[in-house]
Amino acid sequence: MHRLGFEEEHLNELISILKANKSVTVKSILSHMATSDDLKHRDFALSQIELFEKLSSKIRSELHINPIRHILNTSGISNFPQAQYNMVRLGIGLYGVSNDAEEQKQLENVGTLKSIISQIRTIDEGESVGYGRRFIATKTTKIGTIPIGYADGISRHWGNGVGYITVNNQKATIVGSICMDMLMVDVSHINCAEGDSVVIFGENPTVIYMAEKLQTIPYEILTSISQRVKRVFYRE
Repeated sequence: MHRLGFEEEHLNELISILKANKSVTVKSILSHMATSDDLKHRDFALSQIELFEKLSSKIRSELHINPIRHILNTSGISNFPQAQYNMVRLGIGLYGVSNDAEEQKQLENVGTLKSIISQIRTIDEGESVGYGRRFIATKTTKIGTIPIGYADGISRHWGNGVGYITVNNQKATIVGSICMDMLMVDVSHINCAEGDSVVIFGENPTVIYMAEKLQTIPYEILTSISQRVKRVFYRE
């Protein structure tokens, strides 16, 4: 990854420092996979695991220690099970997200972002919605306003017909630009009322689908949700 840590050429110096320092005890040795989710880089991933084995084994031998070793993230657990060592680091997998389509079928969604319909209005053909008049109605249209926007972490790129939310289990396309605190959807075909609950993401749409449409990764969708959004945790 070349983010943090020590290079191979610095290992002897590191070991010497650790031997001379009685205040520091090595409890864990770790690295982080750069390409575990992309099997076209399988050879690179295997070389990274091989290098980790070589360097961590040298530290163990030279310092006469047996610390916890770990290198695998979520996709690494699936794609390189031979390198699980003493533990693994399950990250986005905890949220039911995998980069493997077959594995995804075995995972359950564990996080849903919800809101409500705060207002419903009907506009006529030729009338517009939102900043810049980026949506112009081509017929009489029923518009639902949802009190969530880009200040809450919803990407502005998700608006203007790209994305949708789910209202009473039906797809409602986002029309116009997403505002700071609100977004608007076309609910012309949906039997709904002000106060009804809506799903921003969860089972439908999924964060995987959103990430594909926005040309990003599910991590960004999930971590972008701001702290002003209320969290409710359920435990079995």
